[in-house]
Amino acid sequence: MNDAGPSAASALAMPSAGASAQVFGGSSGVAPDVRELLGGLTTSPWGQVAPSVYETGRVVSHAPWLTGHERRVAYLLETQRSDGGWGAPDDGYALVPTLSATEALLSALDRGDSRAPVADAAVRGLRRLGHWLPGVGGRLPDMPAIELIVPSLIERINERIAASPAPAGRPEATPLPLPHGVDGGKLDLMRKLLRSGLPPWTKLMHALETGGDAARGLAPAGPETGGPPAAIGASPAATAAWLGDRPPDDPSTPARWYLETVAAAHDGLLPVTFPLTVFERGWVIGWLARAGVPFSAPPHLVLSLTAPLGARGTAAADGLPADADTTAGALYALAHLGAAHSPEPLLQYETATHFCTWQGEEGFSTTTNAHALEAFGEYLRTVPAERIADDTAHRYKARMRKAESWLIGQQRDDGSWADRWHASPYYATTCCVLALRSFGRDPRTAAALERARHWVLGTQRPDGSWGRWQGTAEETAYAVLTLLLGAERPERPNAEAVRAAARGRAALGRADGTALWHDKDLYHPRAIVRAAVLAARYLLGAAGHSAE
Repeated sequence: MNDAGPSAASALAMPSAGASAQVFGGSSGVAPDVRELLGGLTTSPWGQVAPSVYETGRVVSHAPWLTGHERRVAYLLETQRSDGGWGAPDDGYALVPTLSATEALLSALDRGDSRAPVADAAVRGLRRLGHWLPGVGGRLPDMPAIELIVPSLIERINERIAASPAPAGRPEATPLPLPHGVDGGKLDLMRKLLRSGLPPWTKLMHALETGGDAARGLAPAGPETGGPPAAIGASPAATAAWLGDRPPDDPSTPARWYLETVAAAHDGLLPVTFPLTVFERGWVIGWLARAGVPFSAPPHLVLSLTAPLGARGTAAADGLPADADTTAGALYALAHLGAAHSPEPLLQYETATHFCTWQGEEGFSTTTNAHALEAFGEYLRTVPAERIADDTAHRYKARMRKAESWLIGQQRDDGSWADRWHASPYYATTCCVLALRSFGRDPRTAAALERARHWVLGTQRPDGSWGRWQGTAEETAYAVLTLLLGAERPERPNAEAVRAAARGRAALGRADGTALWHDKDLYHPRAIVRAAVLAARYLLGAAGHSAE
């Protein structure tokens, strides 16, 4: 395979060829870690992601028969916060995992688990929810299916409260209210669709667990045989709801063994989306390539990115529809691996002003557009001009200008960007800055990049780290990448930026595992985050500031 080292990534750092991250000089010593990272993509082909409180709670409630039930209940007890909630230190983000964990523990009580710690944790969860729900409505984050999950879990909790006596020595619980601005309208429509017998929209299957009784054994969602497609909606929770609260009669049911396999790989716990092979590999390759980290990819890794590509691109996981973000990430990675594919599928996600993640998307994603800009740009840069028809090149350049202009317009007043697929503005800002720095031609781009640099410099924490809620290795890596690769001349970054980046080197060694990525719950994709951290370490080492 082509080596995707500094020479392949050099053009990314500068609009013209010949520059490279290596011009900083020196070596960071990340090569063994990079080899281990790439090897992990093969040894863990379904992906490397931390477990989810939300997803684990749903499996406790929907599939108590699944191997590892006691471990999952223990996990919910272990991860409860001192205030009775679960999840991130933000009421909006904490609501969904707290609802899920509380309902799961109530389900365990209903099934005869009378242990005091289970009852205590459930009561504390109910109290926290009773405190949060009246005021949290305006602070709910833009996360997949939240408008279905919140009312469905409140409904399940209230049904359990009504049907069961309070635990011994505890006051009667009062029904939970819906948050302000949240109703069950979309949930009702979704359930009517499931009961109608019509094929449901593929995207809905990711949250099938909200479908109530209609979810169990839903015919249009029947699993395929032969491995990962046994996942319903790429989700353990959706698969558990499809199977129901008793083991399937057929011992070889693929969906059952999908769940058993995923649980076994995570010590009995469940991640929020699995498998995520294409998404993980595209992002890992992308971070290494952007920083000019030398690496070689085995042919089977390239094949794993090309094989799923179809007319509509590729999906983040089996059981999900194709989307523009995963497609763009895969195309960008393939171009760096010497296997550039036409970005034509991305045109199906074009709107009048920007690129949507999928048709019918409610909202928009800045990083989807940044990745689309990179995919078009890298294709035009790596494929010889004589192999691309003039009208095709013109069409792609026009789409690049559209994405660039839209991205500039989405920059926030403080210089950062935000995105619907990540809780941290550092991720969105890095994605936008690197795309605009590499492929921007708009006269406004230089000023936008400068505003972003000032924002990153101004938000560094006293210990040298960066982070939304606290300093994390992941967010520090994004800040370092922004400062060292987002400069007007990346081969000679601003001295202030280099000093600030160097102050963050200790934070890059933290193994905090903070969940920041958006799905039904916040999640932590370990391999992707590690790739970003290694990319930042490489750049610091090349600049003479080893992160070891």
